[in-house]
Amino acid sequence: MATRQKLPAAPSDSQATYLPDRHMFALWTWSGGTVGAAPPVGDIETLPLAVPTPDLGRLKVSDVDCALIEPDRLTDTPLDAPGRSVDVWRSWIAGGTSALPVAAHAVPDATGVAVTTAEHAAAVFRHTTAVAAELRTTLTATLRPYQVRGVSWLRETIAAHGGAVLADEMGLGKTLQTIGCLVGRAEEGPQMVVGPTSLVGNWAHEIARFAPDLRSEIWRGGPLKAMERGTVVLTGYPTLRTHGPALAGHRWTTAVFDEAQVLKNPRTQVSKAARTVAAEARIALTGTPVENHLDELWALLNLVAPHLFGNRTQFHRRFVRPITDGSLAASARLRGAIEPVVLMRKKSQVASSLPSKIHADLICELTEEQQRLYDRLLEQVIDDGFGSGARRQTKVLAVLTSLKQVCNHPGLVTDDLDELAGRSGKLDLCTDIVANNLENGAPTIVFTQYRQTGELLIRHFAEQFGVRAPFFHGGLNQEQRADIVRRFQADDGPKVLVLSLKAGGTGLTLTRAADVIHFDRWWNPAVEAQASDRVHRIGQTRTVTVTTLTTAATVEEHIAAMHSRKSALSDIADLSSVAELTRLDDDRLIEVLRRNRGN
Repeated sequence: MATRQKLPAAPSDSQATYLPDRHMFALWTWSGGTVGAAPPVGDIETLPLAVPTPDLGRLKVSDVDCALIEPDRLTDTPLDAPGRSVDVWRSWIAGGTSALPVAAHAVPDATGVAVTTAEHAAAVFRHTTAVAAELRTTLTATLRPYQVRGVSWLRETIAAHGGAVLADEMGLGKTLQTIGCLVGRAEEGPQMVVGPTSLVGNWAHEIARFAPDLRSEIWRGGPLKAMERGTVVLTGYPTLRTHGPALAGHRWTTAVFDEAQVLKNPRTQVSKAARTVAAEARIALTGTPVENHLDELWALLNLVAPHLFGNRTQFHRRFVRPITDGSLAASARLRGAIEPVVLMRKKSQVASSLPSKIHADLICELTEEQQRLYDRLLEQVIDDGFGSGARRQTKVLAVLTSLKQVCNHPGLVTDDLDELAGRSGKLDLCTDIVANNLENGAPTIVFTQYRQTGELLIRHFAEQFGVRAPFFHGGLNQEQRADIVRRFQADDGPKVLVLSLKAGGTGLTLTRAADVIHFDRWWNPAVEAQASDRVHRIGQTRTVTVTTLTTAATVEEHIAAMHSRKSALSDIADLSSVAELTRLDDDRLIEVLRRNRGN
């Protein structure tokens, strides 16, 4: 990484490097030709920055301890020996336009082999500062610096490429950032937001709360009337799938697709309907741009910027195939290729003020009844065989479901549900955790992937503790779901809430609780992480404890092992899936499913 510019070598000079993705400054020191300790003026974080080699002739990326501060604080923050980068940025804050020294923009780009240019850093700072001033008058919310940057980035990216993927980690405020973008485009014409049906009401509530000048209308099908500027039409993916032509007949200023991983398969009807929407700009929002394989990422890129990512075969040849084979160079190429249209930030990067999140992975023992039933079911399927082709996949999935339900409670398979306690090691352990939380006055959220398990849990909690736990699941209508969330978030709300992993795992804010239990394990860790982040979101003030319950010596331990795997691009792709089991031969598949009695 060569450059003709040299950083000043004055003893203990304090440097200010602008972080474009966060709209914050990293303060660090340069002393005697080496990096020194961070100035004691803010939260300390270790960041990769481009610093000089000992001969001051080249730059190299090194981990540097930095103090992070907001732009508004840089001018008044006392520093013992401000370097030129500090002086120049202070002048920019006051309205100046002096040339930026390399220390002022010493952030490696997505590929890690080049430094962010001075022109880019200056343009981002100028535009984001202007957007921040505008949002103070158009939004009834105080945005964090990285959120202001998110709004600014959306506007810049739409102007340059016609679309964008905002892929911030769950809980960082993608909805609010998008509303900030919609406000800025309101005068250009009507806009629309499509998302899971359960979140349509949440969008209406958030728009009314943060952008009262916008007019939101929920659309459930039928003719669309002429819409004025400032109107935002809200609808669900099922409505888009069945009434897509009505939407396609209108020209939209902006089309937003929330929880856009729904559109990961471009061959589905809903994905095709999304591509028929005529919009000047398309925004995809997702905390998991890839759930299983990188082709899903291409589907989102093609949705928002088809002129950049129109050739799926080329994308697969250039990125998917070599990354799957473990090529780090291909991973770097992909990061560089998607950087213009994808903004992906983690809590650890931009929300250091969030409380910590503790993971507790607890192992549950099978009762004797569970052991006998687990073994009997597996022996029966071994006798019947797994078959081949499509029949094999169906059979394997059915077996997995039955075995996982045995791990939850044997009555779910035998239909003997007269007595619940004492028959499932997992249920008994969950009961102990909930009992302790009730004693401490700590609300608890329990996730399960099965409707019948959820119903079992709410009955059990009522019998054991006399508490009425609501059950948030896919069979509820929008009003019922919103009522459950509203009641739970109230100070005197229910002490326990049971949620379906799929229906309640995205988009909700449930920060009254700080304790999450995953009663059963899903194949994809990203799905569990999304669910946990209903609690570990901005607005949470306590340490969040996420407890996963895994039944020992069963297929659930195989799932837990799958979760621990790493891929070449682990923060974008998780390549584990149920399909791995289907591809195993019978002997290996039985070995995975069989209860390991010696464990």
